[in-house]
Amino acid sequence: MPMKVGIVGMPNAGKSSLFNALTRAGAEAANYPFTTIEPNVAVLPVIDERLDALSELLGASEIVPDTIDFHDIAGLVRGASEGEGLGNRFLANIRETDAIVHVVRAHHDDNVIHPDGRVDPLADIETIETELIYADLEQAERREGRVVRAARSGDKAAIAEEAWLRELIPALQAGQPARTVPPPADAAGAVRELAMLTAKPVLFVANVDEGTDEVPPEIAAHAASHAAKAVAISSRIEAELSELDDEEAAVMRAELGIAESGLKRIVRGAFDLLELNTFFTVGSGVRAQSWHLRRGLTAWHAAGEIHSDIQRGFVRAEVIGWRELLDAGGYAAARDRGTLRVEGRDYVMQDGDVITVRFTP
Repeated sequence: MPMKVGIVGMPNAGKSSLFNALTRAGAEAANYPFTTIEPNVAVLPVIDERLDALSELLGASEIVPDTIDFHDIAGLVRGASEGEGLGNRFLANIRETDAIVHVVRAHHDDNVIHPDGRVDPLADIETIETELIYADLEQAERREGRVVRAARSGDKAAIAEEAWLRELIPALQAGQPARTVPPPADAAGAVRELAMLTAKPVLFVANVDEGTDEVPPEIAAHAASHAAKAVAISSRIEAELSELDDEEAAVMRAELGIAESGLKRIVRGAFDLLELNTFFTVGSGVRAQSWHLRRGLTAWHAAGEIHSDIQRGFVRAEVIGWRELLDAGGYAAARDRGTLRVEGRDYVMQDGDVITVRFTP
């Protein structure tokens, strides 16, 4: 399944400009709130030079990169959880995402209107986080009424969830995000259905002035104190770069001193946030493909990402690091060197592993 990331922020924070820059999808960007009326969704390839190198070495028939879904949500304002602006309609759109990219205005372009008339990144962050907490609180309180009835009937999962909600609701009322109250394992299914917004990992994207490549200290400190990640980009520069071809964009990046694209920074941040590794399947005359897998999972789990039938019939896996395969010049030489290993289903996958699963149909 592709990763799903929701992009949120105040109106005019640079969300839709960033979305345009990342996707070239042409989501309308204008200097007034609520330009984005329906969530824009783009499925983007996760470009990985390692996959390109493996494909060229082995003569793959085509390259199929991993994907990440970006959901661009309309700008939120104070009171959104109570219906202000376009309200809860948009909060519902990000409940099914794996993570949240929170775009924060940190540039000082006087031509771009701020809804509150000033540039204050921490105040903007607090506004968005408060609305997400309020939305979660409303969701949790509605859920509690149903769970209490089920718990009285003796349902063990409902009893565990009720106990969790009795801790969660006061925490939300006190302004604490849902991630500060971990759910019990025996209520995990119900908790997933609840899809607390403030339980999701967050990547702060500081939309900085041209020529700035660092996350402002106050945003970096806030992210660190909330177990979040932060990156800095200029949405305006990225939007301009997205209009160029790859060669022209590379030249302009070099002139501006920008080491890598905003997409790469955000994708890397999302992978770190979600604790994901990349693995590859590649061979001569077949597709070269990249996949993502949560860190700590095994070859058996990797087989399931490729296909459920392969996972069910798992026998063994041939595994090699991507660089070892390149150094050997192919599978045959790697086998002779002893760097192509045979692993069982419990082998813990590492970032950059190349895997071939042997299975019984």
